[in-house]
Amino acid sequence: MSTIDVQNVQANLRLLRERIEAAGGSSVEIVAVTKTFGVDAIDAAVGSGITNIGENYAQECVAKLRDHPSPPTVHFIGHLQRNKIRKLAPIVDVWQTVDRVEVGLEISKRAPGAKVMVQVDISGEETKSGCDPAQAPSLVDSLVTDGLDVVGLMGIGPLGEPEMSRPGFRLLRSLVDELGLAECSMGMSGDLEVAVEEGSTMVRVGRALFGERPPKHV
Repeated sequence: MSTIDVQNVQANLRLLRERIEAAGGSSVEIVAVTKTFGVDAIDAAVGSGITNIGENYAQECVAKLRDHPSPPTVHFIGHLQRNKIRKLAPIVDVWQTVDRVEVGLEISKRAPGAKVMVQVDISGEETKSGCDPAQAPSLVDSLVTDGLDVVGLMGIGPLGEPEMSRPGFRLLRSLVDELGLAECSMGMSGDLEVAVEEGSTMVRVGRALFGERPPKHV
């Protein structure tokens, strides 16, 4: 895995915050996506003042963070498999990709009262997970009944030009408002301006902070 220079991350973070502010986001949370990078990326993010990191792969997440001396707030942002939740439970603080009742039940069993988000399919692409937007309210209700702390909704825009993400982002924001939730996690390195304009409270950014991502090793 490549070595991450903290000064570069600090400079990239300043540019990233400028982009967010220019799009109208004064209090948008940044989740630094450290998947496939080494622990040095996590340390560089924390050293730059970022308090939230995102990981996509269960085995890699556990390997990098189970013995970390001062871990940041860990968001799991990859597709959730029920059989991986037990190992992730001691490490993950926010589960952003809950898209079905069965996953919520397993989280409530392994991490009672955990903070979760419902992932909503706002792209219509088969390669992306998420519940149907019409099913989001009932899924939120089920997760609350199971004792989980549903803090918001999460969505991933379609591949292509950033403007293609706007309708989905607008839909996600309307669902967040309808359900009275606090967090709307949408927007990544390429489309964060559109996401912020449509009301994102949290962007998930890797490339804009750390540069090109190395291939997956774990």
